[in-house]
Amino acid sequence: MSGKDSSLVNIGFGNTVVNARIVAIVTPSSAPMKRLREDAKNEQRLIDATHGRKTRAIIITDSNHIILSAVQPETLSQRYSGDGASARSGIKEP
Repeated sequence: MSGKDSSLVNIGFGNTVVNARIVAIVTPSSAPMKRLREDAKNEQRLIDATHGRKTRAIIITDSNHIILSAVQPETLSQRYSGDGASARSGIKEP
């Protein structure tokens, strides 16, 4: 892995995910996403990185793991694409 493939995306509270492994970043509010979350929990594929905070984004990986994050999906998308403007502008991370 080289370049963007090996970079890490900060998903909050010091947790990171390898950029190349992310398939989708979605909001958790719809019924299909709630089912996806429950199915992953039952199949032990769920990783909760919220530290007890409200889940604001669901990250789906290429290994079919589901990662819960307390960071907004828009912020994660900016971090994923390499635009660190939100981190530099003083927006507080939960």
